[in-house]
Amino acid sequence: MAAAAAADAEQILADVIAARGHARVIGATGNSQLAFLRQLTASRRVDWSKVELFHLDEYVGIAADHRASFRRVLREHFVEPAGITRFHALDGDGDVEAVRRTVGAALQSAPIDVAFVGIGENSHLAFNDPPADFATTEPYLVVTLDEACRRQQVGEGWFPTMADVPTRALSMSIQQILAAHEILAIVPDQRKAAAVEAVLTGPITPDVPASILRTHDRTTLYLDAASASRVDPAVLRGSTT
Repeated sequence: MAAAAAADAEQILADVIAARGHARVIGATGNSQLAFLRQLTASRRVDWSKVELFHLDEYVGIAADHRASFRRVLREHFVEPAGITRFHALDGDGDVEAVRRTVGAALQSAPIDVAFVGIGENSHLAFNDPPADFATTEPYLVVTLDEACRRQQVGEGWFPTMADVPTRALSMSIQQILAAHEILAIVPDQRKAAAVEAVLTGPITPDVPASILRTHDRTTLYLDAASASRVDPAVLRGSTT
């Protein structure tokens, strides 16, 4: 799954850079993205010096060197191995409103070519937990994390207890994610199976935030056998998402 997603991402980036001379990308983190990022950063077809990377989300109140900091994870698993020189990080322990405005203005200054995203166990998209705001056009929001989202972070081993997980985060908005020309959603593991089922077979609703991806005609969803296990194979074969 990771190799397939990385091959498609590599092709998209190589094509965009060949056509325009640079590419603008949104990058996600979390355990579900790490195998994909390892595959992608090994690419010899992409001139990473011509890639501008934007940060999808970050906790409010944790330092850049915290093991769970998403900007740290992006730097260690994507920015540094690839050699990306233009990275718009979200400083979650700085002036959050200033960061939201500054990075948001840079993000909206030109179109985004591709967004790499995941889907949470509660079907969140970025840190847009249910019920998500499907309407706002603000590039970034300060959001309150729900219990299921925070429990996932403990389950993945980023924090020792629920009390250690921040309650607020900076998150790219739903509409800003949908503004990307292409979206690659990488979603492995059995623990995501219920979310995948809801996203693909239920209604498109703020209560299932990632269901909104079905409205974007250039989204590709990458699943493994475990994450796809609750979806009828006929639905998967017929899906255009």
